[in-house]
Amino acid sequence: MHEMSLCEGIRTVIEDQARLNAFDKVKRVRLEIGRFAGVEKPALEFAFDVVMRGSPAEGAALEMIDLPGKAMCYDCMHEVVIENRLDPCPDCGGGKLMPVAGDEMRIKDLEVL
Repeated sequence: MHEMSLCEGIRTVIEDQARLNAFDKVKRVRLEIGRFAGVEKPALEFAFDVVMRGSPAEGAALEMIDLPGKAMCYDCMHEVVIENRLDPCPDCGGGKLMPVAGDEMRIKDLEVL
């Protein structure tokens, strides 16, 4: 389950920010997760609760924001939203697509006390 290691990275970022910005408690963590990031959300929620114990984010709410998959179509030269990596272009039906977004996962913001 790589979601556990993802949460350990999130914890490290939160602890670093708590030291730098002098806060003691995180009330909410908002994560942006791309369509192609390969994150199992139920597993991430479980891992988040476990890994955050004893940290400033213990008991914090986890909010996950879905980001679409996007690709550049080299047939029509449009950037398009796609559901799956191998989908054809929704504009022209072409098959020469290069994914440009959707594999990211980042902390959007923290609500702190």
